[in-house]
Amino acid sequence: MSTRTAPTPPDVAELARSIDAEAATQALLEALPYIARFVGKFVVVKIGGSIGQDGTALEDVVTLHRLGVTPVVVHGGGPLISEWQGRLGLEPKFVEGRRYTDEVTLDLARMVLIGKVNSDLVAHLTTLGATAVGLSGIDGRLIRARLRDPALGLVGEVVDVDLSALRALTAAGYVVVVAPAAVDATGQPLNVNADSIAGDLARALGAEKLVFFTDVAGVLDSSSSLISTLTVERARELIATGEVSGGMIPKLEACIRALDTVPRTHVLDGRVPHGLLRELFTKAGVGTMITRE
Repeated sequence: MSTRTAPTPPDVAELARSIDAEAATQALLEALPYIARFVGKFVVVKIGGSIGQDGTALEDVVTLHRLGVTPVVVHGGGPLISEWQGRLGLEPKFVEGRRYTDEVTLDLARMVLIGKVNSDLVAHLTTLGATAVGLSGIDGRLIRARLRDPALGLVGEVVDVDLSALRALTAAGYVVVVAPAAVDATGQPLNVNADSIAGDLARALGAEKLVFFTDVAGVLDSSSSLISTLTVERARELIATGEVSGGMIPKLEACIRALDTVPRTHVLDGRVPHGLLRELFTKAGVGTMITRE
């Protein structure tokens, strides 16, 4: 009577390693053409102060830098300004998504944005292995502005961008982190919306991408459903009809302006793990993409 040898059970750990290796190889093969397109190009990323610390956005920025992409980070910090206004007994006031700014609010915003948020983000990038440096729009006259509207107080709109300092720093290998501030022709500091600064920087740089991180899935329609793709015409309609409001308005306006030189702009959920890498290096995008046509 013959005997049969029971088959040897597979090595589960080895099988798992094999599957992981195959998945990693496929992911790399998918990403390589995208990576090649972005090497040596500017990517402007606008993040909120809290998202930069709590999510994976800065990790993705460091990864881009290591791959030979040139990321420029623009940050906000509005909630922290509002928090400090509350501590001082001041009531935050907004007009069409932009903060009303008197002299006291301007001083407070500069202390919070330049003194704390910017330096915190630079420090965090350093812990992730990047060599980072902070700038405000005032440094090197990076952002020159004029008063936007008397109803907003000391709030500026961008009229000119001088990239000399920023280009020198990125050429030297630094990740530049930009705080939203500017000066007018007389040297008067002005508060400028961070979304607007990100859009105008991307436009001036001719960046390959402009990406806005926010705390919602992207641009939502009147039924709160995600709009995955927007044209400039449709984005303007959403603003005109009031389907988008508040802080989404300056984001869309910045995207529209940047599209003069930037091929595509995006509004992403900063809470999605590694959303920036997924948007740039995979076929399955996240959030909303805005294009000229």
